[in-house]
Amino acid sequence: MSELALYIHWPFCKSKCPYCDFNSHVREGVDATRWRNALLAELDHWADETEGAQVSTVFFGGGTPSLMEPATVAALIERIAARWGLAPEAEITLEANPTSVEAARFRDLRQAGVNRVSLGVQALNDRDLKFLGRGHSVAEARHAVELARRHFPRFSFDLIYARPGQETASWRAELAEALALAGDHLSLYQLTIEPGTAFAPAHARGDFELPGDEEAGELYETTQETLGAAGLPAYEISNHARPGRECRHNLAYWRSQDYAGIGPGAHGRLCAGPGRYAARQFRAPETWLEAVEQHGHGTEEIRRLSPDERRAELLMMGLRLAEGVSAARFLAATGRSFEDDLGRDRLAPLIEGGFLALDRSALIATPAGRQRLNAVLGRLLA
Repeated sequence: MSELALYIHWPFCKSKCPYCDFNSHVREGVDATRWRNALLAELDHWADETEGAQVSTVFFGGGTPSLMEPATVAALIERIAARWGLAPEAEITLEANPTSVEAARFRDLRQAGVNRVSLGVQALNDRDLKFLGRGHSVAEARHAVELARRHFPRFSFDLIYARPGQETASWRAELAEALALAGDHLSLYQLTIEPGTAFAPAHARGDFELPGDEEAGELYETTQETLGAAGLPAYEISNHARPGRECRHNLAYWRSQDYAGIGPGAHGRLCAGPGRYAARQFRAPETWLEAVEQHGHGTEEIRRLSPDERRAELLMMGLRLAEGVSAARFLAATGRSFEDDLGRDRLAPLIEGGFLALDRSALIATPAGRQRLNAVLGRLLA
């Protein structure tokens, strides 16, 4: 029986963070029953399309899925188990914001079947939380982490670095504080200015400055060194875990395994016969909702990936991982070895420059290569 990862998107937030370019929206009211029924309907649709698969991981993302009623989460997990079956020790993650209102739901979410929670802490000082537009304080974040530790077998939280004025010494101290709170997983993302966010025009006006490339690189290296020494090495560019405690759902993406996306703007990748198909749901919440109610699903597009797209996805996702891209997986997808497909003239300079390593089992981006992955991929895929 093939394994399937399942992503469920809840698109609503209490407020929109100024750095966020995710498919998240603020609405005065949400009809919980209507949304529950639509998500259940789309689950049924993809269960019909992937008959014979077994769900190994579920990830409730957003938006802010901790705003969902626990009864809705429970209904979705029950339907997944009924239609696909859940693998033994299935990982079921839900993203949450550490406000006191949402943290109070943790016990009910655990009873609904969630066994891993990911908290959007983002900073461990109140000044930077305010800059990032977060609706919680450091005290609330600490309380939420302790509640997560109490109620869930596994938990993680996110921090954002390369914030305005951030220096290496203060970031090292913040990492030490984070490690004192952490369980077996941490996600650490560099702040970037994305088009369409509130930060984009503010940054263009000069309202604030981010650390330069050299300073940001030093912050990244400090992150790798500090967490590696603490027993949480990077298994992916922005994700650190104790060995064996990685987020299995995200590994499915990075390893180009099968996954289905439920909800507005969700994406999926599914193999059928010799091909691999990309599915995309309508992005706007109301458009998706109306489509599901009319047709039983909100799929805007499903198409077969071309060989070039398949190759690009394998490299773009797999080289983010410390383990790299499996040679066997690349051969199965492209029918060729790395050398035959990419060409020695592309690979050799990157290997000799210390950005890639190649052996019989995998093509791996070195630590230097992962820090400069966009440039490495630009050379490989040119």
